[in-house]
Amino acid sequence: MTTSAKHVRFDENIMWVELDDARILGIPLVWFPKLLRATKAELENYELSRRGIHWDALDEDISIDGLLAGRGDVTHSPQQVA
Repeated sequence: MTTSAKHVRFDENIMWVELDDARILGIPLVWFPKLLRATKAELENYELSRRGIHWDALDEDISIDGLLAGRGDVTHSPQQVA
């Protein structure tokens, strides 16, 4: 069975992802530089799929499996993310 996101919300530093199994993940935005630099309107313009979250305007895709494994943006080295 695949765990999926039901809802995503943001505060100043955290992306909160509510999963279909009732867990809520708090993910630091610094893990995802595109999201960290995005406007509120851009952050809220996401699409949920069975396996992840997609922001078309930001060209960003985040898998739920990756979040559960504790992985941030794997396209940048740690020096670029921080």
